[in-house]
Amino acid sequence: MSVPKENPMSWKYCGDQLKRWRTLAGVTREQLAAESHYDIESVRSMEAGRRRPSLKLLQAADELCDAKGLLVGAHPYLAPENRPASSDTIFEVEKEAVACYFYEALHIPGLLQTENYARALLSQPIPPVNNAISEERLAIRLKRQERLTEPEALFSFTIYEAAFHTAIVGKDVMKEQLRRLLEFEDSHNVRIHVIPAGQITPSGLSGSLIILEMINNEQYAYVETHGTNALHSDPRLVGELSRRHARIRAQALNARESAQFIRKTMEQL
Repeated sequence: MSVPKENPMSWKYCGDQLKRWRTLAGVTREQLAAESHYDIESVRSMEAGRRRPSLKLLQAADELCDAKGLLVGAHPYLAPENRPASSDTIFEVEKEAVACYFYEALHIPGLLQTENYARALLSQPIPPVNNAISEERLAIRLKRQERLTEPEALFSFTIYEAAFHTAIVGKDVMKEQLRRLLEFEDSHNVRIHVIPAGQITPSGLSGSLIILEMINNEQYAYVETHGTNALHSDPRLVGELSRRHARIRAQALNARESAQFIRKTMEQL
């Protein structure tokens, strides 16, 4: 039985202060939800520290409660620490990002995966887990994909060709997955770029790399390899990883060429 994850104390403290300011100012949770464009449950979760209070919510609360910058001033202290990060922490930052830049070398990024492809990957973890946990992880992954429908958010996916030849999922599942990628060919906020074999830089073989850009131009970098992961917020390190991502991305085909490449690969399966 897994141990429930404990959210950062900074989330709880900020959420508690947010609730106290709102109560003292006579602002209802419904008013705050309407002003910040969140639903009631999201506001409740942030006030309880179950979710990371977002900059958008703090700005709305600061204005409604006339906090004179005291609520917004808490935002820098909510940044993830530079240490191994839980999936929940990463997903919370991803939810608030206005631009997400993904790079994957060996598999299709989670936000683009079909249900069958994701199930094939998640059903064989090391160490093994029971079916209930696998299905829970699958549901979370599919739920995250709803962000792709948000027109104000931008997504860029750079994928090394090796990801299209993952034998573990089988040919039929891979064909279905490639068809899924082609559905984004004309998308205005989702771009998919392929790096053909032989064009990858050595740094591109080091693992997954994601750059997340927030509404205030703040950036985070998430790296993952062989069971270890970290979400970085230090500007110097994030800058280095962002430049690395740009160098990797420079080796990729443009969006139209990538779609043609994917279509040809699908025909050869």
